[in-house]
Amino acid sequence: MNFDELTGFLEKRVQMPMPGDVAHQKMKPKMANGAPLKLKHSTPPRRGGVLILLYEDQGKVRFPLIQRPSYDGIHSDQMALPGGRYEEEDLDQFHTALRESHEEIGVSKEKVEVIGSLSEFFVAASNYMVLPVIGKLDHNPKFIPEPREVADIVTPLVSDLIDPSRLKEKEIVVRNGYKLQCPYFDLEDRTVWGATAMMLSELVEILKEYPVR
Repeated sequence: MNFDELTGFLEKRVQMPMPGDVAHQKMKPKMANGAPLKLKHSTPPRRGGVLILLYEDQGKVRFPLIQRPSYDGIHSDQMALPGGRYEEEDLDQFHTALRESHEEIGVSKEKVEVIGSLSEFFVAASNYMVLPVIGKLDHNPKFIPEPREVADIVTPLVSDLIDPSRLKEKEIVVRNGYKLQCPYFDLEDRTVWGATAMMLSELVEILKEYPVR
């Protein structure tokens, strides 16, 4: 998978209609009894941005995922894309994704070239409307985790993300005791499920159109 060809393909592809919810639904968790998972909120969703940061490492294309620390919250210990909440000083959700990624994994936002974005995604569990931004770096970065927000950083290959053998399913018990049947990506021996998997599923769908593997 050639880095320049891949990022060039993505830069053009994100300008076209996206698969959106069709792709998201493929990785959506369900209740263990097969019922759809429904969450309702009384307030409008807050905005946020996350970053899919592509870079080349010895001829292979990678991107970082973070593991959230253990805390009393709905996303405790989960794997995620770097990113976070929109703040008033942010110009837009693209800026949010770059700013938060700088804070969480130490990548200078000035060095990231933005390619575009995937479809905006509603994270029902935390009531956020999140924009997955795609960016690239022209070098292999040294990531610096922010310990209050990041317990670990892993850097899976994009080729692993689109490998069908990495797509699996299992039961996961969430903090409120509910048992969920969850499709997930097995990346770097980590279980990538929920909102992150649903957003990455759209990337997988458009990468199926990429002519060179």
